[in-house]
Amino acid sequence: MSTAHPAAASAPARVAVVTGVGLAVPGLTLPDELLGTVRDGGFDPATGLVGRDLRHKDRASRLALRATAPALRAAGLFDGDRYTGSGDTTAVVVSTNVGILENVCSFADTIARDTVLGLSPLGLPQTSSNVIAGSVAMAHGLRGPNVTLCNGPTSGLDALYWARALIVTGRADTAVVIGVEPTGDIVTKLLGTPALDGAVALVLESADRATERGARIRATVTGCAREADLAGAVARAGGLTPDLWLTEAADDPAGPPAGSVLDPAAGLGAASGALGVLQAAAAVAHLDTHGGHTVLATCGGPEGDGVAAVFLTGPDHTP
Repeated sequence: MSTAHPAAASAPARVAVVTGVGLAVPGLTLPDELLGTVRDGGFDPATGLVGRDLRHKDRASRLALRATAPALRAAGLFDGDRYTGSGDTTAVVVSTNVGILENVCSFADTIARDTVLGLSPLGLPQTSSNVIAGSVAMAHGLRGPNVTLCNGPTSGLDALYWARALIVTGRADTAVVIGVEPTGDIVTKLLGTPALDGAVALVLESADRATERGARIRATVTGCAREADLAGAVARAGGLTPDLWLTEAADDPAGPPAGSVLDPAAGLGAASGALGVLQAAAAVAHLDTHGGHTVLATCGGPEGDGVAAVFLTGPDHTP
């Protein structure tokens, strides 16, 4: 005797949304300043990167921690003292290309001068590329997946891709995405220009989780892709028509039609691995005002090994 079982109904696809944004960028306070809003004051690394909670941490980790706290607070997940979400289901995804360069070069100089006997064990973790993500996770008790991407020009948008994937596949309910690049003499020598010396953080959540706790949904990460060229990346990410295109390549003749084009990182220094996350933060600021719009962010180009594209849509967007 056999028993037939009805086919299980497929679960609805999980959707990744943005509920929080935080900046630790010199001269800036809120993400709308990436779109041109001007305020007095803003973050100052000279005074903002000190404190007992930052002792024995590398510069990139300190910047990341200073961007993460306001992002979690904006998402309603930080009460000023502790993380109020589920640490077990919260991931940290960091993008940085030169974040630990100064640390590694300093250790190499010490070894060349004093051999390994001259190294400090307290500083050794700072030579790991994942020290930034680890510092954020330990500070807030985030025990989900912990990843650092050092992937060149597309790294920031690639971090959004992986954070979205973690949420859509159920590996995490929440993800803190951070783009950070510290400055320094060695970084400036390598890049030929000063780096951003700042960080930006986004809080991504499953739409269901955000709705359950009554969080304000500020944007939906509608599509992400990475391809050999701009046209291919845009098409694979969803092929939507953006109201705003955020890019460094505003004069690219293959660019998609857009109501307006903007480089939110202009004038901030070499954003490198933080660029894509900065673009996403600017997109959220735009969608805070224009809830029905679609924003496209793109990084990379012909001189690199690919182009990354991310579409973000506002809470009032109609497909």
